[in-house]
Amino acid sequence: MSLTRRSFALHLAMTPGIGGRSVVRILARNDLLGRTPEEFLALSTEALREEYRLNAKQATNLAYAPDDRLEAGATLERRLDGLGVRLITIADAGYPEAVEAFDPDPPSILFLYGNMRLLQSPTFAVLGSRNTLPAGLNKIEELTEEGVLAGETLVTGHDRPEYQRSAIVPLRWGAPRILVLDRGLFEVLGQDLKDEAFRAARLWRYEFDPNTDLAVSPFRPEARFIGANNQVRDRLVASLAKRIDFVNIAEGGNMARLARLGLKANRRVRLADGVCGREELIAAGAEPL
Repeated sequence: MSLTRRSFALHLAMTPGIGGRSVVRILARNDLLGRTPEEFLALSTEALREEYRLNAKQATNLAYAPDDRLEAGATLERRLDGLGVRLITIADAGYPEAVEAFDPDPPSILFLYGNMRLLQSPTFAVLGSRNTLPAGLNKIEELTEEGVLAGETLVTGHDRPEYQRSAIVPLRWGAPRILVLDRGLFEVLGQDLKDEAFRAARLWRYEFDPNTDLAVSPFRPEARFIGANNQVRDRLVASLAKRIDFVNIAEGGNMARLARLGLKANRRVRLADGVCGREELIAAGAEPL
């Protein structure tokens, strides 16, 4: 079976134990050596470990039943193509520059479904740490509506109150959203990618609209949620936003780190009253709301 670069990247991504950074390292080394995917897959586990810095489990998984997994990967690729899902790695020209500029450890693989033009639009995010109080949730909704009515594109998640409160606002106005997922596309949008991402959103629109919205996942299409996915999702939401508003920042939490990363990446960062570390962040370049 002759593999295209995209097919090979998908095969690597679907191999248990092979993370995004490993995928990129393999692709880059193959390019350097002029090695084809077929030649790579014929290597011994010892060569995989020595030449590509893979551990024993990764090398074994790559060497185990490659023909069966290649066929499964080809089936998945046909399915993704049929649904209009695009796979890009950090080694591809189409990888969002904004993510690389923001995140010191960017996701190396992204699955994208929907309106790709939104990646070039003026984007914003309204963020709050977990357990934001009702007044804070109201502020998230208010700021989101301001951005949407100003013609900006919201970047948000789907499975926390802080994200859901913003994610429903564009639906009221028929405006687009970028939804960043903390699990695979099929786990959130269903096997045919037609489901809206969460129950409250279905009161406004029952089916996900790929002509309007864009769903982005750094996880395999069938991947379920695990705890570590939260931080990956939050960083991706912030990195895709040209402006980041913070309504609530817990002391020492992930949102505080995202605010600092945003300032370092020259993003416009705005802070509501009462957020932890507000004065320090304003001194570093953030704006008060």
